[in-house]
Amino acid sequence: MMEAKKRMQLANEQATYLPTARELADGSARASARLSFSPYWWEAVSREAEDGDSFLPRRCDVVVVGSGFTGLSGALTLLRNGRQVVVIERGRAGFGASTRNGGQIGSGNQKFRVKKLIAIRGRKKAEEMLREGTRMLDHIAALISQEKIECHFRRCGRFRAAVRSEHYEAMAQDMRDLKDIAGVESSMVPRSEQSAEIDTDCFFGGSLLPNDASLHPALYHAGLLDRIKAAGGKVLAYTPARHITRAGPDFQVATNRGVIVAKDVVIATNGYTDGLVPELGRRIVPIGSALIATDELPATLFDRLLPRNRVYGNTNRVFFYFRGAPDARRIIWGGRVGRLVPAQSLAAVRHLAGDMLHVFPDLKDIAITHAWDGQIGYTYDEVPHIGCTRDGIHYALGYCGTGVSRATYFGTKIALKVLDKPEGRTSFDDLTFPAYPAHPVAKHAVPFVETWYRIRDAANF
Repeated sequence: MMEAKKRMQLANEQATYLPTARELADGSARASARLSFSPYWWEAVSREAEDGDSFLPRRCDVVVVGSGFTGLSGALTLLRNGRQVVVIERGRAGFGASTRNGGQIGSGNQKFRVKKLIAIRGRKKAEEMLREGTRMLDHIAALISQEKIECHFRRCGRFRAAVRSEHYEAMAQDMRDLKDIAGVESSMVPRSEQSAEIDTDCFFGGSLLPNDASLHPALYHAGLLDRIKAAGGKVLAYTPARHITRAGPDFQVATNRGVIVAKDVVIATNGYTDGLVPELGRRIVPIGSALIATDELPATLFDRLLPRNRVYGNTNRVFFYFRGAPDARRIIWGGRVGRLVPAQSLAAVRHLAGDMLHVFPDLKDIAITHAWDGQIGYTYDEVPHIGCTRDGIHYALGYCGTGVSRATYFGTKIALKVLDKPEGRTSFDDLTFPAYPAHPVAKHAVPFVETWYRIRDAANF
């Protein structure tokens, strides 16, 4: 009898076992760990509701390929202007990065220091791009307000931590340049005062961007989806586009459910761009990004670690980012996906737990409940692109890891371009969209480039 009880108790423990952050980081987590290899965000929405429509119409005004933030914000704009729109998606609606990201919202200006952007683009173009970046942030705030989307949107501010002391001074100069050229407000937090922002000793101060924001990405996506359906739009999940051909003034989009004819086509696939339109496929390299979520923390611990509950990042080349969950006292921690290990495995996210414990060692005994990944769409010049292919197919993609505000804004703008409205103009319109040299090689080189960057981060050169 006692042996049977022991076996039952052991079986129950194995069925509910979650690794602690320390076990995940040091590789001692048991193979029986039951953490969920799906986004934490998905628990707040009905995935069945995002399966979308089942009937493929024969004709419409615009076919949008991709059901992420770009595709949905574009579709909503087109619907509000009287167009018939069909969004097609090869998986569930929002299966890609739009419901997998960290929910941090910035202006999209984080990729280059101001001086470098000026050196690449010239002062006039740099100013236009940086100022438009701030409008992207305001745009998503206005859209969420106007459409009354409940998604925990909050202007929480961003604290970007200096990993080394010399990074602090470089960041301070960049913040001054950003204020000078684009009017962006910020402040610097020295190391002696950073405990007011974050309870750790491993950083050397940082910058604070008070207007940056956060949201719950799956709830935001679900809100956009609801508005599209209410406006008469169709979203067809599990309907991959197989071919797009020109047919006189129209396009024929062949799918697994048949062919649909449209006046215009918009490609909104970002990190999931493939060879459907070869001209675009050569210009995007997908880069894996991964996140983990902790179990709920005691209130005293959560409030001590993140006293202002902002969104956070750092200055490494291969950086990590983190935040508190908007609906629970959990920490969501993200970075690059583990390389040369099986996907959706403990090994693929082990380094994330290690980075988290380096910053917050007090989390060592907190369980990790979720781990997931997604694909970022990277361009060769590290800026997003919007426009038309030689065959007249519209596109907006290549957000390079800052896609929440950029994708929403570019989706709206590409829709306005389809409508031939002057409001669709952007400062990105005249940028050359370079292809990757030896694109197949570039895709396979990503793990080696990231490893080299990690070595440089560790050695400080």
